[in-house]
Amino acid sequence: MNFRPLHDRVLVRRVTADEKTAGGIIIPDSAKEKPQEGEIVAVGTGTRSEKGEITPLDVKAGDRILFGKWSGTEVKLNGEDLLIMKESDIMGVVG
Repeated sequence: MNFRPLHDRVLVRRVTADEKTAGGIIIPDSAKEKPQEGEIVAVGTGTRSEKGEITPLDVKAGDRILFGKWSGTEVKLNGEDLLIMKESDIMGVVG
């Protein structure tokens, strides 16, 4: 299934969290927090001004981003858990 976000929304794949602490302790799934880092899979066309002009997004597919803990809406596409969020929910680009 092809999916294209609309307007100022982006489709994000979470980056998997570490399975161990720096000291080597294995973290069980029940104690893990969901990662707040992800990779952008797809982006919308941008926001439209009152004059009808489109302003493209500052991020693009492939960018690694940081986002808020409660940002986005979880969706399942092609059996994969992804997030849809607005560009304003993104705190910054990593790298």
